[in-house]
Amino acid sequence: MSIPGFGEIAEELRRSTVMIQAGSRGNGSGVVWTSNGTIITNAHVARRSALSVQLWDGREFSAEVVSRDTRRDLAALHIQVDDLPAARAADSSRLRPGELAIAIGNPLGFVGALTTGVIHAIGPLRGLGGESWVQASVRLAPGNSGGPLADAQGRVIGINTMVAGRLALAVPSNAVGRFLAGSASDGWLGVSLHPVQVPMQGRARFGLAVLEIEPGSPASRASLLPGDILLGADGQDFASLEDLAQALAGSGPRTLRLEFLRGDYSRFRHVVVQLGATGKCSIAA
Repeated sequence: MSIPGFGEIAEELRRSTVMIQAGSRGNGSGVVWTSNGTIITNAHVARRSALSVQLWDGREFSAEVVSRDTRRDLAALHIQVDDLPAARAADSSRLRPGELAIAIGNPLGFVGALTTGVIHAIGPLRGLGGESWVQASVRLAPGNSGGPLADAQGRVIGINTMVAGRLALAVPSNAVGRFLAGSASDGWLGVSLHPVQVPMQGRARFGLAVLEIEPGSPASRASLLPGDILLGADGQDFASLEDLAQALAGSGPRTLRLEFLRGDYSRFRHVVVQLGATGKCSIAA
């Protein structure tokens, strides 16, 4: 299938795509959302306070994290520069399966890599809560996170976030609009997690194994450790990663009581984590 002007469309989209550098944790991608310096990316890409943004022309700028929403995995950054080539956003509610999809990002250090596919579906996925995802058959790799998923006209229809099976999942562009309108959350825990099934008393229980912890994060201040398994929050068991995201949602100083395991699967531990502000946390058996 030939698309008139596809080369120009792809080049325009590349110019609106940036590389986000987060120190030793590697690179991610982002989208120039406004010409005066607003960059949209994933919350899991913008987990550090010190970030740098590299534009398509090679210029680099320090970036400020303006807002984060861990539930929708979105973050808004700002860099001090004007006249940026802002992307055009499409109405993601008008997407239909079978439409062409274009993804741009910086996978594995390849700047401005392009891949194409088609829209598979738009809607929630089992195990990921009730939020809607743009599901597309485009190939993503580490470094694509936070980059644009666009339609055949180069308009952004989503922010590439993760891979489920053989499909790429993107946060719909309409959700980005709502996020920028004020639905941000500062519920950052500062951990990398992996879903696990924990054998307990003859049955398996869902848990989230802690793989890494950000220095200085709420999880670090709470003395959580890699290898701990999170089971629930505020008396509610986790059944998916989305449950933790919902528990973290909100803004302003507040606390969250987590239930977890450490080593001994017969002994439950609890920790009270301070969110939305710097503070001490307490841990108890």
